[in-house]
Amino acid sequence: MNIQQVCTMLGELDKKQIENLLKELPVGRIGCHADGITYIVPINYVYEGNTIYGHSAKGMKIDIMRKNPDVCFQVDAIDDLLNWESVVAWGKFAEITDLFEREFAMQMIVNKVMPLTRGATAQPSHGFTDNASDVGNGVELILYKISLTKKTGRFEKG
Repeated sequence: MNIQQVCTMLGELDKKQIENLLKELPVGRIGCHADGITYIVPINYVYEGNTIYGHSAKGMKIDIMRKNPDVCFQVDAIDDLLNWESVVAWGKFAEITDLFEREFAMQMIVNKVMPLTRGATAQPSHGFTDNASDVGNGVELILYKISLTKKTGRFEKG
């Protein structure tokens, strides 16, 4: 191994790089904590105007965030172990109950997620419907937002 193979540059992402990474990636992770339980789970999301929009069926993540709305959100783009970018952000969870805002959030999520699915009947899980052909209300769809209050970013380039 020569010196070029082990030299890497570590650094901080600037505001624009942080915003770009949050906007472009389709999957992030929510970290939440309540009643002595810490839970980290991946989600499909949309980032718009300093806000993360997501959807879910009722479950552990929603139960924990309802108890403690202070959450952490993380995304990363990894080419390999020496070439990556990562953003960690903190904010407040809130369920979306306003009909207009629910429609706005759902449309943004569908617009971002659907081009990433495979097959004519493919559809994202976790709160849309029981199966791709069902347009009924068999699953309670919870739409929520995380209003970000702090963001940091790091990178490594090999």
